[in-house]
Amino acid sequence: MDFARWRLPVLILLAIAWAAAPANAAQFYIEDLRIPMAAAGPQGLEAFLVRPDGTRRYPLALLSHGSPRSFADRATMSAHHYYGIALEYARRGFAALIVMRRGYGTSPGGRVDSVGGCANAAYLPAAAVSVADLRAAIDAMARRSDVTTTGMIAAGHSAGGLATVALTAQAPAGLAAAISFAGGRGSLDDDEVCNPNGLVQAFATFGKTSRVPMLWVYSSNDSYFGPDLARRFHDGFRAGGGNAKFVTAPPYGDDGHYLYSVESRPQWTPYLDAFLRERGLAREMLSPPDPLPPPSHFNDAAKAEFARYLASTSPHKAFAVSPNGGYGWRSGRNTVEDAERDSLAACMKWSPTCTLYAVDDRLSSGNVQGTTTDQVSRSR
Repeated sequence: MDFARWRLPVLILLAIAWAAAPANAAQFYIEDLRIPMAAAGPQGLEAFLVRPDGTRRYPLALLSHGSPRSFADRATMSAHHYYGIALEYARRGFAALIVMRRGYGTSPGGRVDSVGGCANAAYLPAAAVSVADLRAAIDAMARRSDVTTTGMIAAGHSAGGLATVALTAQAPAGLAAAISFAGGRGSLDDDEVCNPNGLVQAFATFGKTSRVPMLWVYSSNDSYFGPDLARRFHDGFRAGGGNAKFVTAPPYGDDGHYLYSVESRPQWTPYLDAFLRERGLAREMLSPPDPLPPPSHFNDAAKAEFARYLASTSPHKAFAVSPNGGYGWRSGRNTVEDAERDSLAACMKWSPTCTLYAVDDRLSSGNVQGTTTDQVSRSR
C-alpha cells in the first residue's frame, strides 16, 4: 500500500519571538499521509510531516503523543494539533513526523493499547503495541527520498514518552537519541496512577536493553507523574543500564505535565537544544520568514485580526477579504481546500464579494472568489 498523500509547500510563520540566535529565514513543507500498517487495516495510521522545504534528505524526528484520561477524547485528537511542536524540530533541520497510534484520531484500533484494569494495569503489552506503530512509521519514512532514518531521533510526551522509552529498548537502526517529556501512563487523576509499582517495573524492564542516549524532562509540578514517582522511573531505568539524563524543570503554570506544549516553547526548547548539542545532533537554526503584510485597506481592528490569523499554528488555514474591509478566516481544517471554502463562507456572511488573501502562511494568488446576494458588510 502506498501513502495516501497530498503535497503543499508552505511558508510557515511563527508569530512569536524566539530566543534562538538569528539565522536564515526558511520555507517549510507539510504533508498529510497515512502510514501503511497491516494491523491498522487499509486505512493505515494518521500522520503529518513537517520538514524544511529543500531537496535533500532530512533526518527523521519521530514525535509521539500522549493519551487522554478519557477514552472518548481519543477520537478528537489529530496530528495537526502537534503542528507547532513539529515546527520546532523542523526548524532544527529534522523531518518531523507526528504519527497517531492505533486508536487515536482517525487511526483505527479502538482499545488495542489498553492497560487493563487499574489495580493491575499491564504496561508492557500496551507499550509493545505503541512500539509496533512507531516502527511502522519508521519503516514508511525509510522508503522516502526526502527523509533518512540515519541519525534520527524520537521524542514523546506522557504516554508518548513511555512509548519512546520502550522504542529505545528495541532500538531500530539509525536511532541516535531520544527525548521523553513527562513520560508515563495510567494517570487516573491528579497524583493518582494505576499500579505505580508496575509502571516503575516497566521502566526498569526497558532499561535492561535500552542503550540509546535519552533526555527525560519532568516539571516539578506535574500532576500526572510527580517528582518522587518520576525519580523512581529513572532509578529503575538506570539500574538496568539505561542511559537517560534526568532534568527537573521548574513549575509550569497550573500543571507542569503540559510543559511540552506550543505555548511553552521558550521553556522546553532550551533543554532540547542543549541535549542535541551534547549528542552532536545540533544544526543551524532555521528562522521563520518575514511576516505577511496585512491587506492595505484594513483598519486597525482588522489588522489585529489578521495578526491573530498569522499567530495560529494550526495547519490548513485561510484568510478571505472583501473590497470594503470585510474578512473571515478559519484554521485547523482537514485540508487546505476546506480552509479556503470555510474562510470564504465566513467572509461572505458580512460582504457580498470575497477573495482569498492568504492560505496557510503564504499570500494567495487571489483568483479564488465567492459571491452572495447578502448586502450586509461588516469587519467580521
